[in-house]
Amino acid sequence: MAISTSTVPGAPAARPGLRAWVVLAILCFVYVLNFLDRQLLGILAKPIQDELGVTDGQLGLLTGFYFALFYCFLAIPVGWLADRTNRTKVLAIACGLWSAATAACGMAASYPQLALARMAVGVGEAGGVPPSYAIISDYFPPGSRGTALSLFNMGPPIGMALGVAFGASIASTYSWRFAFIWVGVIGVLTAVVIWFFVREPKKGGLDIAPAETTVPQAGPAAAQVRPGFWATCKMFFTDPVLLRCALACAATQFITYALLGFAVLFLMREKGMTLEDVAVWYALVVLFGASAGMLVSGRLVDLFARRWKSAYGYVPAIGLALAAPLFIGFIWAPSWQLALMFLLLPMGLNYFYLSPAVTLVQEEVRPDQRVLAGALLLLVMNMVGLGFGPTYLGFASDFFARTNPENSLQLAFYTLTPFYLLAIGLFLWLARALRQQSQSKEVAA
Repeated sequence: MAISTSTVPGAPAARPGLRAWVVLAILCFVYVLNFLDRQLLGILAKPIQDELGVTDGQLGLLTGFYFALFYCFLAIPVGWLADRTNRTKVLAIACGLWSAATAACGMAASYPQLALARMAVGVGEAGGVPPSYAIISDYFPPGSRGTALSLFNMGPPIGMALGVAFGASIASTYSWRFAFIWVGVIGVLTAVVIWFFVREPKKGGLDIAPAETTVPQAGPAAAQVRPGFWATCKMFFTDPVLLRCALACAATQFITYALLGFAVLFLMREKGMTLEDVAVWYALVVLFGASAGMLVSGRLVDLFARRWKSAYGYVPAIGLALAAPLFIGFIWAPSWQLALMFLLLPMGLNYFYLSPAVTLVQEEVRPDQRVLAGALLLLVMNMVGLGFGPTYLGFASDFFARTNPENSLQLAFYTLTPFYLLAIGLFLWLARALRQQSQSKEVAA
């Protein structure tokens, strides 16, 4: 059973101070760099393919499985370590490592070298997001965490948009290699800022209600017992709320990461966009579409989850149901202009899951389990979504290219649509578990 750290009903919520907002801004910028580094490969796929002779299947491995293998599994020991040490120092070291590896991607002279550099980016990024989730949760009290984490989760859309605009502009003017090198240098400098200017907050210092615990001992000392690594893992994977949340996010990310990994290549190769067009129009769609999805979903769960906890499941399910037909329109559209019009809303609705999921997990576990629990959430959803989404789409495109070389990516994208139904069903399953959990607590009270 997960451990709740929500506020006492009717208790006044603490207000975050200026330092909390400054730290949030710094961590959001780190997340921007994190996602910018991660997405540059997909954004610059066309010039990389032209120079290194990379196939769609090989590109899918680079943007998916090779990266996710290290990113997902190393996040677990890093999360366990961060829960027991200084989370801000772990984040600073990770940021410096992935940024140096990003610069190395720009120096790769062959596919194997690029693959090794890409794996190193995954090693560094394993220590990026889970510590940030926990740091924010200890700077912002319950009742404001959904909004704070939704602002933090604007890092991906901003990072994607900057990656598109910056990467495409640099590649079209100079070379795709310069984009990787410059982003890497900026990241190393940011790591220095984190090390010296972000203060480690007290773990659980803003959780008003005492934690409910499954530790058998009674009294205040029981709440202070540090859960072991395997005990936290067992708790996460046996709790119906946490497990269903992770599975629903995994099915959603199978779509989103496949889209991010190949959207630019699809728009350029099969819809006729140029790098200059991508740098402006696709960047704007990513920025405004995905940012709106992060903000709106975070605000919705802050408003509705106080009364109906099942909103953590219903908000993403409704967003995905609205996104699915528009996503099909994006694939079908005969021109890139019409394709981007269809993509604008799904780009936001596809991300209605992230802020609710992260907020739910952070509030369901004890303060000293937050980094590891966040890492376990990322393990499931990124290993499935990031690891296999782009990989699957790349190989599907190679398969269709044998008979339909002119629109192989279009046909591959169509095969993603059933995953919308799967993700919607899983989020409704999560909502049911949350409803049952709330009913059990009412009976117990």
